[in-house]
Amino acid sequence: MGKSDISGRFALVTGASKGIGKASALKLGEQGVNVAVNYNSSKSEAEDTATQLTDLGVEAFIVKADVSSLDEVSNMVDDVTDRFGQIDILVNNAGIISDSLLIRMSDEAWDDVITTNLNGTFYCTRAVLRGMIRRRWGRIINIGSVVGIRGNIGQVNYSASKAGIIGFTKALAKEVASRNITVNTVTPGYINTDTVDVLPQATKDRIMTWIPQGHFGEVDDVAYMVAFIASEKARYMTGQVVSIDGGMAI
Repeated sequence: MGKSDISGRFALVTGASKGIGKASALKLGEQGVNVAVNYNSSKSEAEDTATQLTDLGVEAFIVKADVSSLDEVSNMVDDVTDRFGQIDILVNNAGIISDSLLIRMSDEAWDDVITTNLNGTFYCTRAVLRGMIRRRWGRIINIGSVVGIRGNIGQVNYSASKAGIIGFTKALAKEVASRNITVNTVTPGYINTDTVDVLPQATKDRIMTWIPQGHFGEVDDVAYMVAFIASEKARYMTGQVVSIDGGMAI
């Protein structure tokens, strides 16, 4: 593994047991970044991510936390800081869906998605930010969604949570720009993950008509952008929303 300009940095990736979070953690590991692998329920998958990271020659360990819980986030960040000494890169990837038309959407479905996706981003970011400000270096990388830009039937809660992350990104980027901290959002389209795999074929066929490139993306398509944003090559990029969606948001 060759040296990169962020080799030796320390990252926390939420929801890193599978999918985009796992791919992002591994891409950071390939750049020499030590990674704390957050999970909530998928412990064995998180352990596999950590094992693959250590095989890359970086330090990695798993840390359990539900990002919708302020106390669990605080404990997680304390644990990671105790182990690594600092957190230089935060990837806010953990998220859930609970789909239905608004007229039938329960209060619980709304609250759960907003609390996990939007509040979780806030809790995790606030918990790591003070250290980044003190060290005058940091990368906050939020994983949004194309539906936070264009909306989607049956996903008003999810779309609202991801649209909120875009506003969060732009506001925070202005607050911390002078401290050499960048804040950006990557908005994936439909990526081949467990969530997409379970969709009925008729739904997949309909979605495909929305994508100019005519196919779903892969987790590495998103992870490559995450690793780039984390690097010094992206040091002059902040407050941006970068779509990795095959043209779906055009």
